[in-house]
Amino acid sequence: MGSRQVTSWHGKNITVAGLGVSGVSAARALAGLGAVVTVVDGGDSEGHRARAAELGGQGISVRLGDAETLPEGTDLIVTSPGWKPDSPLFAAAAKAGVDVVGDVEIAWQLRGPDAAPWLAITGTNGKTTTTQMLASILKSAGLRTAAVGNIGTPIVDVVLGEEKYDVLAVELSSYQLHWAPSLRAHSAAVLNLAPDHLDWHGSMEAYAADKGRIYEGNTVACVYNVADPATEELVENADVEEGCRAIGFTLGAPGPSMLGVVDGILVDRAFVENRQKNAQELAHVSDVNPPAPHNIANALAAAALARAFGVPPRAVRDGLRDFRPDAHRVAHVEAVHGVTYIDDSKATNTHAAEASLAAFEPVVWIAGGLAKGATFDELVRKSAKRLRGVVLIGADRALIADALARHAPEVPVVDLARTDTGAMLAAVREAARLAEPGDTVLLAPACASMDMFANYNKRGDAFADAVRELAGESA
Repeated sequence: MGSRQVTSWHGKNITVAGLGVSGVSAARALAGLGAVVTVVDGGDSEGHRARAAELGGQGISVRLGDAETLPEGTDLIVTSPGWKPDSPLFAAAAKAGVDVVGDVEIAWQLRGPDAAPWLAITGTNGKTTTTQMLASILKSAGLRTAAVGNIGTPIVDVVLGEEKYDVLAVELSSYQLHWAPSLRAHSAAVLNLAPDHLDWHGSMEAYAADKGRIYEGNTVACVYNVADPATEELVENADVEEGCRAIGFTLGAPGPSMLGVVDGILVDRAFVENRQKNAQELAHVSDVNPPAPHNIANALAAAALARAFGVPPRAVRDGLRDFRPDAHRVAHVEAVHGVTYIDDSKATNTHAAEASLAAFEPVVWIAGGLAKGATFDELVRKSAKRLRGVVLIGADRALIADALARHAPEVPVVDLARTDTGAMLAAVREAARLAEPGDTVLLAPACASMDMFANYNKRGDAFADAVRELAGESA
Protein backbone atom coordinates (compact mmCIF):
# COMPACT_ATOMS: atom_id res chain seq x y z
CA MET A 1 0.00 0.00 0.00
CA GLY A 2 1.43 3.32 -1.02
CA SER A 3 0.61 6.85 0.07
CA ARG A 4 0.96 10.23 -1.54
CA GLN A 5 1.56 13.26 0.64
CA VAL A 6 -1.20 15.72 -0.18
CA THR A 7 -0.02 19.32 0.00
CA SER A 8 -3.39 20.84 -0.87
CA TRP A 9 -6.79 19.34 -0.22
CA HIS A 10 -8.76 22.02 -2.06
CA GLY A 11 -10.87 20.49 -4.81
CA LYS A 12 -9.73 16.92 -4.09
CA ASN A 13 -12.48 14.31 -4.36
CA ILE A 14 -12.26 12.39 -1.10
CA THR A 15 -14.37 9.34 -0.26
CA VAL A 16 -14.68 8.66 3.48
CA ALA A 17 -15.53 5.04 4.29
CA GLY A 18 -17.66 4.82 7.41
CA LEU A 19 -20.03 7.13 9.26
CA GLY A 20 -18.61 6.47 12.73
CA VAL A 21 -16.80 8.91 15.01
CA SER A 22 -13.49 8.91 13.12
CA GLY A 23 -15.20 9.00 9.71
CA VAL A 24 -17.36 12.01 10.63
CA SER A 25 -14.31 13.76 12.10
CA ALA A 26 -12.25 13.20 8.93
CA ALA A 27 -15.12 14.21 6.65
CA ARG A 28 -15.66 17.52 8.45
CA ALA A 29 -11.95 18.30 8.61
CA LEU A 30 -11.32 17.63 4.92
CA ALA A 31 -14.42 19.50 3.82
CA GLY A 32 -13.23 22.43 5.91
CA LEU A 33 -9.96 22.34 3.95
CA GLY A 34 -11.83 22.61 0.65
CA ALA A 35 -12.05 18.95 -0.34
CA VAL A 36 -15.15 17.59 -2.06
CA VAL A 37 -16.18 14.87 0.40
CA THR A 38 -18.50 11.89 -0.04
CA VAL A 39 -19.13 9.54 2.88
CA VAL A 40 -20.23 5.97 2.16
CA ASP A 41 -21.67 3.52 4.68
CA GLY A 42 -23.52 0.23 4.32
CA GLY A 43 -25.94 1.10 7.11
CA ASP A 44 -29.23 2.93 6.69
CA SER A 45 -30.65 3.17 10.19
CA GLU A 46 -32.35 6.15 11.78
CA GLY A 47 -29.05 7.05 13.42
CA HIS A 48 -27.22 6.85 10.10
CA ARG A 49 -29.77 9.11 8.46
CA ALA A 50 -29.55 11.65 11.27
CA ARG A 51 -25.75 11.86 10.94
CA ALA A 52 -26.07 12.03 7.16
CA ALA A 53 -28.49 14.94 7.42
CA GLU A 54 -26.13 16.78 9.75
CA LEU A 55 -23.19 16.33 7.38
CA GLY A 56 -25.35 17.26 4.41
CA GLY A 57 -25.96 20.62 6.04
CA GLN A 58 -22.20 21.16 5.92
CA GLY A 59 -21.97 20.41 2.20
CA ILE A 60 -20.83 16.79 2.61
CA SER A 61 -22.51 14.13 0.45
CA VAL A 62 -23.49 10.88 2.19
CA ARG A 63 -24.37 7.63 0.45
CA LEU A 64 -26.09 5.10 2.71
CA GLY A 65 -26.81 1.44 2.05
CA ASP A 66 -23.98 1.00 -0.47
CA ALA A 67 -20.47 0.53 0.86
CA GLU A 68 -19.10 -1.31 -2.18
CA THR A 69 -19.28 1.05 -5.16
CA LEU A 70 -16.41 3.53 -5.62
CA PRO A 71 -17.82 7.04 -6.17
CA GLU A 72 -16.84 8.35 -9.57
CA GLY A 73 -13.80 10.65 -9.63
CA THR A 74 -12.47 9.61 -6.20
CA ASP A 75 -8.87 10.80 -5.68
CA LEU A 76 -8.36 9.21 -2.25
CA ILE A 77 -10.25 7.00 0.21
CA VAL A 78 -10.07 7.76 3.93
CA THR A 79 -11.25 4.69 5.82
CA SER A 80 -12.54 4.15 9.31
CA PRO A 81 -10.24 1.72 11.19
CA GLY A 82 -12.50 -1.33 11.23
CA TRP A 83 -13.03 -1.70 7.47
CA LYS A 84 -11.27 -4.84 6.27
CA PRO A 85 -8.50 -4.51 3.67
CA ASP A 86 -10.37 -6.93 1.38
CA SER A 87 -13.55 -4.80 1.33
CA PRO A 88 -15.07 -4.53 -2.16
CA LEU A 89 -14.72 -0.74 -2.04
CA PHE A 90 -10.96 -1.06 -1.59
CA ALA A 91 -10.71 -3.66 -4.35
CA ALA A 92 -12.41 -1.17 -6.65
CA ALA A 93 -10.01 1.53 -5.45
CA ALA A 94 -6.98 -0.65 -6.18
CA LYS A 95 -8.30 -1.35 -9.68
CA ALA A 96 -8.71 2.41 -10.22
CA GLY A 97 -5.27 3.26 -8.78
CA VAL A 98 -6.77 5.10 -5.79
CA ASP A 99 -4.92 5.03 -2.46
CA VAL A 100 -6.59 4.10 0.82
CA VAL A 101 -5.46 5.71 4.10
CA GLY A 102 -6.91 6.10 7.59
CA ASP A 103 -7.75 9.05 9.80
CA VAL A 104 -4.40 8.69 11.62
CA GLU A 105 -2.59 9.14 8.30
CA ILE A 106 -4.70 12.23 7.57
CA ALA A 107 -3.92 13.64 11.01
CA TRP A 108 -0.21 13.02 10.45
CA GLN A 109 -0.31 14.82 7.10
CA LEU A 110 -2.29 17.73 8.54
CA ARG A 111 0.19 18.54 11.32
CA GLY A 112 1.72 21.99 11.19
CA PRO A 113 5.47 22.73 11.15
CA ASP A 114 5.52 23.25 14.94
CA ALA A 115 3.32 20.26 15.70
CA ALA A 116 3.70 18.30 18.94
CA PRO A 117 5.73 15.08 18.68
CA TRP A 118 3.87 11.79 19.05
CA LEU A 119 4.71 9.14 21.66
CA ALA A 120 2.88 6.14 20.23
CA ILE A 121 1.63 2.95 21.87
CA THR A 122 0.21 -0.28 20.48
CA GLY A 123 -0.08 -3.91 21.56
CA THR A 124 -2.71 -6.60 21.84
CA ASN A 125 -3.57 -5.59 25.40
CA GLY A 126 -2.93 -2.67 27.73
CA LYS A 127 -2.86 0.10 25.11
CA THR A 128 -5.44 2.40 26.67
CA THR A 129 -4.15 2.05 30.22
CA THR A 130 -0.55 2.64 29.15
CA THR A 131 -1.49 5.66 27.04
CA GLN A 132 -3.41 7.17 29.95
CA MET A 133 -0.52 6.45 32.31
CA LEU A 134 1.86 8.15 29.90
CA ALA A 135 -0.38 11.22 29.66
CA SER A 136 -0.54 11.38 33.46
CA ILE A 137 3.26 11.24 33.71
CA LEU A 138 3.70 13.92 31.03
CA LYS A 139 1.21 16.19 32.81
CA SER A 140 3.11 15.68 36.08
CA ALA A 141 6.19 16.98 34.27
CA GLY A 142 4.30 20.18 33.46
CA LEU A 143 3.87 19.34 29.77
CA ARG A 144 0.76 20.19 27.77
CA THR A 145 -0.48 16.82 26.54
CA ALA A 146 -3.53 14.66 25.81
CA ALA A 147 -4.25 10.95 25.41
CA VAL A 148 -5.56 10.62 21.84
CA GLY A 149 -5.91 8.25 18.90
CA ASN A 150 -7.80 5.05 19.54
CA ILE A 151 -9.26 6.66 22.69
CA GLY A 152 -11.00 9.93 23.44
CA THR A 153 -11.05 12.76 20.93
CA PRO A 154 -10.46 11.82 17.26
CA ILE A 155 -6.86 12.60 16.43
CA VAL A 156 -7.78 14.72 13.38
CA ASP A 157 -9.74 17.04 15.68
CA VAL A 158 -6.76 17.31 18.04
CA VAL A 159 -4.31 18.12 15.25
CA LEU A 160 -6.58 20.80 13.80
CA GLY A 161 -7.79 22.16 17.14
CA GLU A 162 -6.81 25.48 18.64
CA GLU A 163 -5.23 24.00 21.76
CA LYS A 164 -1.45 23.70 21.55
CA TYR A 165 0.41 20.70 22.95
CA ASP A 166 4.02 19.96 23.81
CA VAL A 167 3.64 16.23 23.14
CA LEU A 168 0.82 13.76 22.44
CA ALA A 169 0.29 10.30 23.96
CA VAL A 170 -1.17 8.37 21.01
CA GLU A 171 -2.87 4.98 21.27
CA LEU A 172 -2.90 3.17 17.92
CA SER A 173 -4.69 -0.04 16.97
CA SER A 174 -3.37 -2.48 14.39
CA TYR A 175 -6.18 -1.29 12.10
CA GLN A 176 -5.05 2.32 12.37
CA LEU A 177 -1.42 1.43 11.80
CA HIS A 178 -2.31 -0.58 8.69
CA TRP A 179 -3.72 2.57 7.11
CA ALA A 180 -0.99 5.03 8.27
CA PRO A 181 2.07 4.44 6.07
CA SER A 182 3.82 7.79 6.59
CA LEU A 183 3.48 7.99 10.40
CA ARG A 184 6.84 8.65 12.10
CA ALA A 185 6.71 8.85 15.90
CA HIS A 186 9.26 10.41 18.24
CA SER A 187 9.27 7.13 20.20
CA ALA A 188 6.93 4.15 20.27
CA ALA A 189 6.13 0.98 22.20
CA VAL A 190 4.65 -2.39 21.29
CA LEU A 191 3.46 -3.76 24.64
CA ASN A 192 2.80 -7.38 23.63
CA LEU A 193 1.68 -9.54 20.73
CA ALA A 194 -0.92 -12.30 20.87
CA PRO A 195 -3.38 -13.63 18.29
CA ASP A 196 -6.23 -11.11 17.88
CA HIS A 197 -8.25 -9.67 15.01
CA LEU A 198 -6.87 -12.40 12.74
CA ASP A 199 -10.14 -12.40 10.82
CA TRP A 200 -9.30 -8.80 9.83
CA HIS A 201 -5.58 -9.16 9.17
CA GLY A 202 -5.67 -12.64 7.65
CA SER A 203 -2.72 -14.08 9.60
CA MET A 204 -0.62 -13.59 12.73
CA GLU A 205 2.27 -12.48 10.53
CA ALA A 206 0.19 -9.72 8.93
CA TYR A 207 -1.14 -8.64 12.33
CA ALA A 208 2.39 -8.42 13.77
CA ALA A 209 3.64 -6.55 10.71
CA ASP A 210 0.93 -3.91 11.11
CA LYS A 211 1.79 -3.52 14.80
CA GLY A 212 5.46 -3.16 13.84
CA ARG A 213 4.69 -0.17 11.60
CA ILE A 214 4.64 1.93 14.78
CA TYR A 215 8.45 1.73 14.99
CA GLU A 216 9.10 2.99 11.45
CA GLY A 217 11.08 6.21 11.47
CA ASN A 218 11.28 6.52 15.28
CA THR A 219 13.89 9.08 16.28
CA VAL A 220 14.70 8.41 19.96
CA ALA A 221 13.41 5.07 21.33
CA CYS A 222 11.71 1.85 20.25
CA VAL A 223 10.32 0.35 23.46
CA TYR A 224 9.76 -3.42 23.53
CA ASN A 225 8.69 -6.11 26.02
CA VAL A 226 11.62 -8.29 27.14
CA ALA A 227 9.17 -11.09 28.02
CA ASP A 228 7.71 -11.04 24.50
CA PRO A 229 10.56 -11.65 21.99
CA ALA A 230 8.24 -10.95 19.05
CA THR A 231 8.16 -7.26 20.06
CA GLU A 232 11.96 -7.05 20.05
CA GLU A 233 12.00 -8.73 16.65
CA LEU A 234 9.75 -5.96 15.33
CA VAL A 235 12.28 -3.40 16.58
CA GLU A 236 15.12 -5.25 14.86
CA ASN A 237 13.22 -5.21 11.57
CA ALA A 238 12.22 -1.54 11.76
CA ASP A 239 13.81 1.20 9.67
CA VAL A 240 14.52 3.90 12.28
CA GLU A 241 16.41 7.17 12.37
CA GLU A 242 20.15 7.11 13.11
CA GLY A 243 20.72 7.04 16.86
CA CYS A 244 17.30 5.63 17.79
CA ARG A 245 17.70 3.08 20.59
CA ALA A 246 15.97 -0.19 21.49
CA ILE A 247 14.71 0.07 25.08
CA GLY A 248 13.35 -3.00 26.87
CA PHE A 249 11.01 -3.24 29.85
CA THR A 250 10.88 -6.23 32.18
CA LEU A 251 9.25 -7.29 35.43
CA GLY A 252 12.66 -8.59 36.48
CA ALA A 253 15.93 -6.80 37.16
CA PRO A 254 16.79 -4.70 34.09
CA GLY A 255 19.97 -4.94 32.08
CA PRO A 256 21.55 -1.89 30.44
CA SER A 257 19.11 -0.01 28.14
CA MET A 258 16.13 -1.43 30.03
CA LEU A 259 13.60 -0.47 32.68
CA GLY A 260 12.60 -3.05 35.25
CA VAL A 261 11.86 -3.90 38.88
CA VAL A 262 14.32 -4.37 41.75
CA ASP A 263 13.10 -5.02 45.31
CA GLY A 264 9.68 -3.50 44.66
CA ILE A 265 11.09 -0.42 42.91
CA LEU A 266 10.68 0.57 39.25
CA VAL A 267 14.16 1.46 37.99
CA ASP A 268 15.64 2.94 34.81
CA ARG A 269 18.92 1.67 33.33
CA ALA A 270 18.27 3.21 29.91
CA PHE A 271 18.14 6.99 30.31
CA VAL A 272 20.95 7.43 32.87
CA GLU A 273 24.63 8.28 32.82
CA ASN A 274 26.81 5.15 32.64
CA ARG A 275 23.93 2.71 32.25
CA GLN A 276 26.36 -0.21 32.54
CA LYS A 277 26.66 0.49 36.26
CA ASN A 278 23.96 2.95 37.29
CA ALA A 279 20.20 2.75 37.77
CA GLN A 280 17.69 5.50 38.52
CA GLU A 281 14.80 4.88 40.92
CA LEU A 282 11.51 5.97 39.34
CA ALA A 283 8.66 4.77 41.57
CA HIS A 284 7.55 2.01 43.89
CA VAL A 285 5.40 -0.89 42.71
CA SER A 286 2.82 0.36 45.24
CA ASP A 287 2.57 3.60 43.19
CA VAL A 288 0.99 1.58 40.35
CA ASN A 289 -2.81 1.22 40.47
CA PRO A 290 -3.63 -1.67 40.47
CA PRO A 291 -0.22 -3.30 41.14
CA ALA A 292 -1.04 -6.44 39.12
CA PRO A 293 1.94 -7.79 37.10
CA HIS A 294 0.56 -6.83 33.69
CA ASN A 295 -0.21 -3.33 34.93
CA ILE A 296 3.32 -2.91 36.29
CA ALA A 297 4.50 -3.79 32.78
CA ASN A 298 2.19 -1.08 31.42
CA ALA A 299 3.70 1.41 33.87
CA LEU A 300 7.23 0.52 32.82
CA ALA A 301 6.38 1.00 29.14
CA ALA A 302 4.77 4.38 29.86
CA ALA A 303 7.79 5.38 31.96
CA ALA A 304 10.17 4.38 29.16
CA LEU A 305 8.39 6.59 26.63
CA ALA A 306 8.25 9.48 29.10
CA ARG A 307 11.95 9.14 29.89
CA ALA A 308 12.69 9.03 26.15
CA PHE A 309 11.05 12.45 25.99
CA GLY A 310 13.24 13.72 28.83
CA VAL A 311 10.76 13.55 31.71
CA PRO A 312 12.42 13.61 35.17
CA PRO A 313 12.08 10.64 37.58
CA ARG A 314 9.85 12.48 40.06
CA ALA A 315 7.24 13.10 37.35
CA VAL A 316 7.12 9.37 36.61
CA ARG A 317 6.35 8.64 40.26
CA ASP A 318 3.81 11.45 40.60
CA GLY A 319 2.10 10.58 37.32
CA LEU A 320 1.70 6.93 38.29
CA ARG A 321 0.34 7.90 41.71
CA ASP A 322 -2.21 10.25 40.12
CA PHE A 323 -3.37 7.75 37.52
CA ARG A 324 -6.74 6.04 37.91
CA PRO A 325 -7.62 3.23 35.49
CA ASP A 326 -10.83 3.23 33.49
CA ALA A 327 -13.74 1.10 34.63
CA HIS A 328 -13.82 -2.64 33.92
CA ARG A 329 -10.04 -3.04 34.03
CA VAL A 330 -9.19 -5.26 37.02
CA ALA A 331 -11.61 -3.14 39.06
CA HIS A 332 -12.40 -4.13 42.66
CA VAL A 333 -16.19 -4.26 43.01
CA GLU A 334 -16.83 -5.52 46.53
CA ALA A 335 -15.96 -8.21 49.07
CA VAL A 336 -18.82 -10.48 50.17
CA HIS A 337 -18.33 -13.07 52.91
CA GLY A 338 -14.56 -12.93 52.52
CA VAL A 339 -14.67 -13.35 48.71
CA THR A 340 -13.33 -10.53 46.52
CA TYR A 341 -15.17 -9.73 43.29
CA ILE A 342 -13.07 -8.27 40.43
CA ASP A 343 -14.44 -6.83 37.18
CA ASP A 344 -12.06 -7.22 34.24
CA SER A 345 -14.71 -7.23 31.53
CA LYS A 346 -12.16 -5.48 29.28
CA ALA A 347 -10.30 -8.83 29.08
CA THR A 348 -11.90 -9.60 25.72
CA ASN A 349 -9.23 -12.02 24.46
CA THR A 350 -7.19 -14.90 25.85
CA HIS A 351 -3.99 -12.88 26.31
CA ALA A 352 -5.75 -10.30 28.49
CA ALA A 353 -7.56 -12.99 30.49
CA GLU A 354 -4.28 -14.82 31.10
CA ALA A 355 -2.71 -11.65 32.51
CA SER A 356 -5.76 -11.07 34.69
CA LEU A 357 -5.85 -14.63 36.04
CA ALA A 358 -2.12 -14.43 36.84
CA ALA A 359 -2.81 -11.62 39.32
CA PHE A 360 -5.06 -13.69 41.63
CA GLU A 361 -5.15 -17.07 43.38
CA PRO A 362 -7.31 -19.01 43.97
CA VAL A 363 -9.92 -17.87 41.44
CA VAL A 364 -13.49 -18.65 40.52
CA TRP A 365 -13.44 -17.58 36.91
CA ILE A 366 -16.46 -16.23 34.99
CA ALA A 367 -15.69 -16.55 31.27
CA GLY A 368 -17.26 -16.80 27.83
CA GLY A 369 -18.87 -14.78 25.07
CA LEU A 370 -17.82 -14.45 21.41
CA ALA A 371 -14.48 -16.19 20.84
CA LYS A 372 -13.60 -14.33 17.59
CA GLY A 373 -11.78 -17.42 16.35
CA ALA A 374 -9.67 -17.82 19.51
CA THR A 375 -8.62 -21.13 21.07
CA PHE A 376 -8.38 -21.59 24.83
CA ASP A 377 -6.05 -24.55 25.47
CA GLU A 378 -2.96 -22.50 26.29
CA LEU A 379 -4.89 -20.12 28.53
CA VAL A 380 -6.47 -22.95 30.52
CA ARG A 381 -3.23 -24.94 30.73
CA LYS A 382 -1.34 -21.94 32.14
CA SER A 383 -4.10 -20.96 34.57
CA ALA A 384 -5.43 -24.36 35.68
CA LYS A 385 -3.65 -24.43 39.07
CA ARG A 386 -5.25 -21.10 40.06
CA LEU A 387 -8.82 -22.20 39.42
CA ARG A 388 -11.21 -23.06 42.25
CA GLY A 389 -14.05 -23.25 39.77
CA VAL A 390 -15.38 -21.85 36.49
CA VAL A 391 -18.74 -20.40 35.46
CA LEU A 392 -19.25 -20.27 31.70
CA ILE A 393 -21.60 -17.90 29.86
CA GLY A 394 -22.13 -16.81 26.28
CA ALA A 395 -22.30 -18.15 22.75
CA ASP A 396 -18.88 -19.84 22.57
CA ARG A 397 -18.66 -21.18 26.12
CA ALA A 398 -18.38 -24.76 24.81
CA LEU A 399 -14.91 -23.95 23.41
CA ILE A 400 -13.71 -23.03 26.90
CA ALA A 401 -15.50 -26.04 28.42
CA ASP A 402 -13.64 -28.34 26.03
CA ALA A 403 -10.28 -26.79 26.95
CA LEU A 404 -11.10 -27.16 30.66
CA ALA A 405 -11.99 -30.83 30.13
CA ARG A 406 -8.62 -31.39 28.50
CA HIS A 407 -6.36 -29.39 30.82
CA ALA A 408 -8.23 -28.94 34.12
CA PRO A 409 -10.65 -31.89 34.40
CA GLU A 410 -10.73 -31.69 38.18
CA VAL A 411 -11.98 -28.07 38.25
CA PRO A 412 -15.77 -27.82 38.77
CA VAL A 413 -17.51 -26.08 35.85
CA VAL A 414 -20.98 -24.54 35.74
CA ASP A 415 -22.32 -24.14 32.19
CA LEU A 416 -25.00 -21.44 31.99
CA ALA A 417 -27.07 -21.58 28.82
CA ARG A 418 -29.03 -18.45 29.76
CA THR A 419 -28.71 -15.26 27.72
CA ASP A 420 -31.52 -13.25 29.34
CA THR A 421 -31.01 -10.13 31.46
CA GLY A 422 -30.75 -12.23 34.62
CA ALA A 423 -27.92 -14.38 33.29
CA MET A 424 -25.10 -12.39 34.93
CA LEU A 425 -26.79 -12.48 38.34
CA ALA A 426 -27.14 -16.25 37.94
CA ALA A 427 -23.44 -16.47 37.04
CA VAL A 428 -22.40 -14.43 40.07
CA ARG A 429 -24.55 -16.58 42.38
CA GLU A 430 -23.01 -19.76 40.96
CA ALA A 431 -19.53 -18.28 41.40
CA ALA A 432 -20.33 -17.34 45.01
CA ARG A 433 -21.44 -20.94 45.63
CA LEU A 434 -18.12 -22.27 44.33
CA ALA A 435 -15.95 -19.70 46.14
CA GLU A 436 -14.43 -19.98 49.60
CA PRO A 437 -13.30 -17.15 51.92
CA GLY A 438 -10.04 -15.71 50.57
CA ASP A 439 -10.91 -16.53 46.96
CA THR A 440 -11.39 -14.07 44.10
CA VAL A 441 -14.36 -14.22 41.75
CA LEU A 442 -12.97 -12.81 38.53
CA LEU A 443 -14.92 -11.70 35.47
CA ALA A 444 -12.23 -12.00 32.77
CA PRO A 445 -14.27 -13.39 29.88
CA ALA A 446 -11.47 -13.94 27.30
CA CYS A 447 -14.20 -13.22 24.75
CA ALA A 448 -16.05 -10.32 23.18
CA SER A 449 -19.38 -9.31 24.69
CA MET A 450 -21.72 -8.66 21.79
CA ASP A 451 -23.56 -11.97 21.98
CA MET A 452 -25.22 -10.91 25.25
CA PHE A 453 -24.30 -7.26 25.85
CA ALA A 454 -23.92 -4.07 23.81
CA ASN A 455 -20.23 -3.86 24.79
CA TYR A 456 -17.77 -4.87 27.50
CA ASN A 457 -18.79 -1.85 29.60
CA LYS A 458 -22.38 -3.08 29.80
CA ARG A 459 -21.14 -6.57 30.66
CA GLY A 460 -18.98 -5.18 33.46
CA ASP A 461 -21.85 -3.05 34.74
CA ALA A 462 -24.10 -6.12 34.84
CA PHE A 463 -21.45 -7.99 36.84
CA ALA A 464 -21.02 -5.14 39.32
CA ASP A 465 -24.79 -4.79 39.70
CA ALA A 466 -25.10 -8.53 40.33
CA VAL A 467 -22.35 -8.47 42.96
CA ARG A 468 -24.02 -5.58 44.77
CA GLU A 469 -27.35 -7.39 44.69
CA LEU A 470 -25.62 -10.43 46.18
CA ALA A 471 -24.07 -8.24 48.87
CA GLY A 472 -27.48 -6.73 49.65
CA GLU A 473 -29.00 -10.18 50.06
CA SER A 474 -26.17 -11.09 52.43
CA ALA A 475 -26.41 -7.94 54.56
